[in-house]
Amino acid sequence: MKKIETELSGVLIIEPIVYSDNRGWFSETYNKNSFHNNAINVEFVQDNHSLSMQKGVLRGIHFQNEPFAQTKLVRCTKGRILDVAIDLRKSSQNYKKWIAVELSDENKKQLYIPQGFGHAFLTLTENCEVQYKVDNIYSKEYDRSIIYNDPDISIKWPLEDVILSEKDLKAPRLVDCDVNFK
Repeated sequence: MKKIETELSGVLIIEPIVYSDNRGWFSETYNKNSFHNNAINVEFVQDNHSLSMQKGVLRGIHFQNEPFAQTKLVRCTKGRILDVAIDLRKSSQNYKKWIAVELSDENKKQLYIPQGFGHAFLTLTENCEVQYKVDNIYSKEYDRSIIYNDPDISIKWPLEDVILSEKDLKAPRLVDCDVNFK
């Protein structure tokens, strides 16, 4: 695997090695030893899988407050998405800064998002499947959202008309959210 640092400390692009031949291809999407050898020490405890049938589905900005904050390893196994990580650590020099990476079934890139970050993605094609690992179980009590178009974060989404869940439509702005990351 290839680990690529981003301008947001701790957020990494992971490019797995892909072995191709006349039959197709094979890739290890996660190997605990490879991650540890690359100084990524995390123990994943849950896998999640979503299907978004329409282009323009926007999921997020989501995170879980402490003590149930989650590290995520995100990949798109069908279609293309714009995956976004937002630094929500108030003491960080990158507070409110974000990074966007295109993930697809073709490029096989993954985005590693540590605890303390919000996460969102926008489907760029129909029938997108997204799979991600997390290092902490889901907790409804600590689950939080921030509105996707918060002007204090100013994410540059490539589509204007997006499809949101009721939860994401009603999400507060960052200034009104009880984010507890230090």
